[in-house]
Amino acid sequence: MTQQISFQPGSLVSARGREWIVLPQSSDDTLYLRPLGAAEDDSTLIYLPIEPGPVGPATFPKPSVQQAANFAAGQLLRDALQLKLRTGAGPFRSFGNIAVEPRAYQLVPLLMALKQDVVRLLIADDVGIGKTIEAALIVRELLDRGEITRLAVLCPPHLCEQWQRELKQRFHINAVVVRNTTANRLERGLPANQSIFEAYPFTVVSLDYIKSDRRRDEFQRACPECVIVDEAHTCTYSGQGRQQRYTLLKGLADNPERHLILLTATPHSGDEEAFYNLLGLLKPEFKELKDIPSDSRRPLREQLANHFVQRRRPDIEEWQDSSVFPERFSTEVTYKLTGDWGRLFDDVLEYARTLVVRAEGQGLLQQRMSWWAALALLRCISSSPAAAINALRTRLSGTALSEGVTEVEPLTLEEAEEQGRERVLDGLEDNLSTQDIEPGARTEDTDWLSDLIGRAEGLTGAAKDPKLKRLIEHLKELTAAGFQPVVFCRYIATAHYVADQLRTVFRDHLVTPVTGEFAPSEREAAVEAMGEAERRILVATDCLSEGINLQNLFTAVVHYDLSWNPTRHEQREGRVDRFGQKAREVRTTMLYGQDNPVDGAVLQVILKKAESIRKELGVLVPMPDDEGKLTQALVGAVLLRKGTTASKMPQMGLDFGEPEAAIDSAWQSARDKASKNRTLFAQRRLKPEDVLPEWQKTLAVLGGEEDVERFVKRAALQLGAPLEAASKAGANHWKLHAGSLPAAVRERLEGEGLVGTLRIDFHQPVATGAQFIHRTHPLVSVLADYLLESALENSAVNGEPLDAVARAGAIFTEAVQVKTTVLLVRLRHQLTVTHRGQSRLLLCEETLTVGVPADETMPLLEDAAACALMAAEPARNMPPPLRDQHIQRALDQLDTLQATLEALARKRAQLLLDDHRRVREAAQGRGEYRVTPSLPVDVMGVFVLLPS
Repeated sequence: MTQQISFQPGSLVSARGREWIVLPQSSDDTLYLRPLGAAEDDSTLIYLPIEPGPVGPATFPKPSVQQAANFAAGQLLRDALQLKLRTGAGPFRSFGNIAVEPRAYQLVPLLMALKQDVVRLLIADDVGIGKTIEAALIVRELLDRGEITRLAVLCPPHLCEQWQRELKQRFHINAVVVRNTTANRLERGLPANQSIFEAYPFTVVSLDYIKSDRRRDEFQRACPECVIVDEAHTCTYSGQGRQQRYTLLKGLADNPERHLILLTATPHSGDEEAFYNLLGLLKPEFKELKDIPSDSRRPLREQLANHFVQRRRPDIEEWQDSSVFPERFSTEVTYKLTGDWGRLFDDVLEYARTLVVRAEGQGLLQQRMSWWAALALLRCISSSPAAAINALRTRLSGTALSEGVTEVEPLTLEEAEEQGRERVLDGLEDNLSTQDIEPGARTEDTDWLSDLIGRAEGLTGAAKDPKLKRLIEHLKELTAAGFQPVVFCRYIATAHYVADQLRTVFRDHLVTPVTGEFAPSEREAAVEAMGEAERRILVATDCLSEGINLQNLFTAVVHYDLSWNPTRHEQREGRVDRFGQKAREVRTTMLYGQDNPVDGAVLQVILKKAESIRKELGVLVPMPDDEGKLTQALVGAVLLRKGTTASKMPQMGLDFGEPEAAIDSAWQSARDKASKNRTLFAQRRLKPEDVLPEWQKTLAVLGGEEDVERFVKRAALQLGAPLEAASKAGANHWKLHAGSLPAAVRERLEGEGLVGTLRIDFHQPVATGAQFIHRTHPLVSVLADYLLESALENSAVNGEPLDAVARAGAIFTEAVQVKTTVLLVRLRHQLTVTHRGQSRLLLCEETLTVGVPADETMPLLEDAAACALMAAEPARNMPPPLRDQHIQRALDQLDTLQATLEALARKRAQLLLDDHRRVREAAQGRGEYRVTPSLPVDVMGVFVLLPS
């Protein structure tokens, strides 16, 4: 048995024939260890009382003359050391553990959160700015600081898979999805008294699953200490489903120790009560802002500014980051309801009018069913022949007629209203998966109906369908200009009809329809598969207007069917025009019937007024529609006006009477409220000068995209597999032929699923079909591990010493005036954090270069200047014996430099302490930090530069 010795985190120990770093989880008798130079995944546990071999202190081996090579090999060693860091010693703990390089403006919510003792934040940035990244950055930072251990994301059902994927791929957080279809499987095998939320530390939870009283109570009991709520505005409305959601969030917010991050692109959706309910979740007193006189609001408003961040696209311009978003060009394309199709439209309109008139005097349920049937016909006939046929064939209950069926299940009035709002109007934005089913419009069997169905069946195809014909013409223009379009339709039948027709015309394109028929994972797979095609057209319903990002594959959006909800248009376009779009230009198109009175009403009274307000205020203002009543009245004005036909009615300049006046009044009220709230809640946003220094410090410690690119290119070249420039779909990237790498590297890459020819890209947005190579990508880890192990163990490839990396070197150069020794050192610090009554010990590491001039009167060269010397060019050849002589002299002087290096370590420890205090100490002043350097300092490399 070994004698028990206390080892401090960050210290080096020798055990089992190799050297290890002691990790913070260790105790007096149990050591958690990471192999020196290896990844976190290789860590192990040693229980000292039963360990058969000795465990003792270790010293890091100095470089030797035998480990010398050229200076480029020395820089490769430095890059490998830097990019291997996971617990970097910068102001942010998390940036070594994420697979995305956030833009500087995305750090604003993180810095705001770290100024709070308990994080309560409402992030209300515009669609496509990156709220998911901003929220996940906060969570990853809290995890890596040890302040939280569990997380739950609450979101609408259709967003669950997106959240799960984003957390795993970008932030290395492996979460499980909790919804009706997965809960039983997750609960299987758990003890009777253990909750899913206790067994699984990271969960993505469907709001519809968790909102019921029974599940809500269980969740509140076992809820993690940190919760993200996506589409938070959907949890504060009235109505039973929404009331349950608000009750859930109110209960979670009542715990003053719980971190709560709320996300929404539309914090104020026209409902004043809902908006202040949302603010009240941050702090109960914020709800009082609604009733406080304007001259008394200032103190509370200033408090709110610390918890509420809302930025529009123009607000990002001050960050001088114009490459983040493309330029959006919008246009309108029209068609006419000509010939047989125009006559059919007029006859369907007349039939719909007859349904409503005929129901007068009947029961309220029958009246409402007839009303919804009439609106369904107008919506579907405006969409496509296929949607019209389905509506005419299907009863309003949603049950299809078939032989032998004479009765259907009667609907209640409430059910009829709910089904009508969902399938005829644009339904609830948090339940898009089931809203693209065609509504029923059949209330009886008549010869008139049969005639309309027969005529609709004969009008399919571009030759007879003017709307489809115009779409094809426009898509030819877009694709000829190099755009990859998404065509958004309202109904499933329309999407399949359009896709089938487009395949016959665009034979060199992959045309794929994606609708609510598919499960969310199937939709993702279908979209992802389109990346294999050089030319592609996606035809989708609104099941894709949220939840799946399309910016990597598509560059144009065509609204084949006008949405009756202006927010939905922005959501559709925001799938393509968003953070990560590689194209510098995207196109959006509204297609509508020039003589279609329904399109005319929606366009004139709803969509154009919404756009006018958006341009005036700079933000999208949701339509102030009382459960669809204003929209119903508007379309009803078209329906019930006698003499309204496609052939007689001009498209624009129509007067829709009282409904239009009511919507105008509601729009004006919404505009005034939005303008007032933007003034009321204008905040002291953090400016670039407040954020950029922290960002630059982090990049200096960990390395950014440019460092990753330089390292991979040089490593691949040195290991016999130089990168090959490539282009796909006009996007430049690189090819790496993994088969040309050394066998040990190939085996490790195969274990990560990286085989054959890899298409890679070092910058976002990523080229289509390529992998984004970030500092935590397995390719970078494998290359860095292999090179570090080779350097430390003096490995050989095919019997020859590996000179790809070097721990020593010497050159003549014009970069120095006096002999200068550049030391590549690795520092480890113990960071003790006391926060909210608990202390945690964390390990921080950093790699530095230090320049030591032979002239003792000259100061040490700091990291940036010394690092620049590592890239110095040799002025002339140095014979190997002379090189070895200079290296040996430098190695012999290392002992005399220990005091200097230890002073440097203490200085860096103080800077680290200052960084952490500056970004994390909460407003209440709680929290204490202490940093202790682990000594002695590891000298990784010694490089001598002599004046030429």
